[in-house]
Amino acid sequence: MSMLRRLAALARGTDPGLRRSLQYWAGTCLLYIVCIMLLQVQVDTGVSQAGAARGLMMFGGCGALLFYFLIRAHATLRLAPDQLAVAQAVFSLVCGMWAYAISGPLRAAMLTMTVVIIVFCMFALRPRQTLLLSASAIAGMGATMWWLQAHDPVRYPPVTEALTFGYLAGALLSTAVLSGEMSKLRSRLKRQKRELTDALDTIRVLATVDELTSLVNRRHMNALLEEEERRHTAATFSGPATCIALLDIDFFKQVNDQHGHATGDAVLRCFSAAARAPLRASDVLARWGGEEFLLLLPATAPGAARAVLERMAESVHAMPMPGLDGRRISFSAGLATRGPGETFADAISRADKALYQAKQAGRNRIVLA
Repeated sequence: MSMLRRLAALARGTDPGLRRSLQYWAGTCLLYIVCIMLLQVQVDTGVSQAGAARGLMMFGGCGALLFYFLIRAHATLRLAPDQLAVAQAVFSLVCGMWAYAISGPLRAAMLTMTVVIIVFCMFALRPRQTLLLSASAIAGMGATMWWLQAHDPVRYPPVTEALTFGYLAGALLSTAVLSGEMSKLRSRLKRQKRELTDALDTIRVLATVDELTSLVNRRHMNALLEEEERRHTAATFSGPATCIALLDIDFFKQVNDQHGHATGDAVLRCFSAAARAPLRASDVLARWGGEEFLLLLPATAPGAARAVLERMAESVHAMPMPGLDGRRISFSAGLATRGPGETFADAISRADKALYQAKQAGRNRIVLA
């Protein structure tokens, strides 16, 4: 069974686009097989000559195999999907003309296959390409009918061939027009899907990111904390603990009162950029509310967590803040280590108390809970 799966994967490839093209090819092959079986019935019943019919069968079978290899190697041969689609359509139209010429009284039935070929191409070609292909089919079938009635007017009466040609031309032109309308509909649906995807991405960002600071927002941080709790339960926990720190910008109210809220917003943005710069890939900084921030430090010992906060303090202090006339910004922080089985709500509560102690002690400092 595994060998069959490997052979199937080898035949179909792994690229989704290639598999889709081969599915279209398989559908075409199914149509060829049905037509070959019907041609054989025509030969058996004397409707078609055996030599001409078997020549067409061989031509169709070899062409189908050739197109399989062309589709399979299209990347190496640098063949675009629409080029392959046009080539297959032209090949099928030639088969249809041949079948019309040898089918005698059943020849009108072959015209339905011509329409089917154009319909197949509607899914792979642009409207202009489909229109040109329809015009080529009309011209090719018209030339075939003219040649037949000119060389054998008894079996192929001119009036009958002319009327048949008129019906075929009308059907193919209508199909080409419908192809254009379907293409417009597909384009509109693709555009709407793209707009919907963009809107969902925007909603996802708004749901997880703080608009002012571009940090993780409180809602998303709570989701991350819940996920962290599930991963590190008391029963499975081993290794370094997780640390939580609450940060508060020192004297931020004075910034708003003395310089205005626009300056306060600029300070928040600059603070967020400076505070995020020294963080490790696994650390998450979120805006918790106002000028307060929550820092998640997974699998981090208290000493390493304090070192991260000290680097953050240096980065924030070194960054010039707009609109403050050279004044530097600092922050106070309360740091707590989450104990085994402790909820993050309790750890944050202890970090909050440590932050209060840092403020009471004069600010611009880190206090360990």
